[in-house]
Amino acid sequence: MENEEKQECRCGGKHTERSDEEKKKLINRLNRIEGQIRGIRAMVERDAYCPDILTQSAAVNAAVNAFNKDLIAGHIHHCVVRDVREGNEEVIDELVATLQKLMK
Repeated sequence: MENEEKQECRCGGKHTERSDEEKKKLINRLNRIEGQIRGIRAMVERDAYCPDILTQSAAVNAAVNAFNKDLIAGHIHHCVVRDVREGNEEVIDELVATLQKLMK
């Protein structure tokens, strides 16, 4: 790699640095979810029975929920704890808003 410098975040300045192990775990989960989605698309293309597709769709929902649980846990253990220790309690309101979005 020629440019190993971190690129500037264009998402409002916030970002989370993750260990290689954390990234690998999250990416592996996402890859499995992506495979499940492709499988559902193939089922639709071959006119699979609706309950069979719905069963696979439920499995995808469960996989996304597991991904979200891992991400939220890491966020709380690292970002939220760090920010509260530094006196930034606004992070709690942000966490509450994020959890409300997930629970819709």
